[in-house]
Amino acid sequence: MATLQSERQVQWWVPLVFGILSVLLGAFFLMRPALTSAVVVKFIGFYWLITGIITLIHMFQDRTAWGWKLFSGVLGIIAGLLVIFSNPLMAALGVGWAFTLVLGIWGIFMGIIMLISAFQGGGWGPGIMGVLAIILGIFLAWNPLAAALALPLVLGIWLIVGGIFNLVIAFKMR
Repeated sequence: MATLQSERQVQWWVPLVFGILSVLLGAFFLMRPALTSAVVVKFIGFYWLITGIITLIHMFQDRTAWGWKLFSGVLGIIAGLLVIFSNPLMAALGVGWAFTLVLGIWGIFMGIIMLISAFQGGGWGPGIMGVLAIILGIFLAWNPLAAALALPLVLGIWLIVGGIFNLVIAFKMR
């Protein structure tokens, strides 16, 4: 039983590796935002292409929800090929634009849900967070290009902070 329990626990070096990689990637985003964004988006393009192909293959093996698998597989292949063979900086900007637009719309809906929760007795916390989410969502949805241009900076800071937390956790585990 002791060996089974120790196998389930995360080894201390796992958050250490994640922390180091996060800090390095975050530093790359801050030092070379255009180049790092282009490389990351190329990896995303290959990921979409490969998952699209795998989804289509899986559709022939398991015919349940075949329409959805066909749609998502073809969409993944098309999106992957567009990203892979397009100008890397334009692809990074396009993916960033779409990402921030989706985040903006999501933020507006989540803010509305939090406001409804506040009015149904949830308290001031959800109400304040709802208003902030709606404001941020409107900003992102209204101006996704500016948000996409700021995305490498935000990602860089977020990765560095998250990496530092992972490093602290790794040393506490050790």
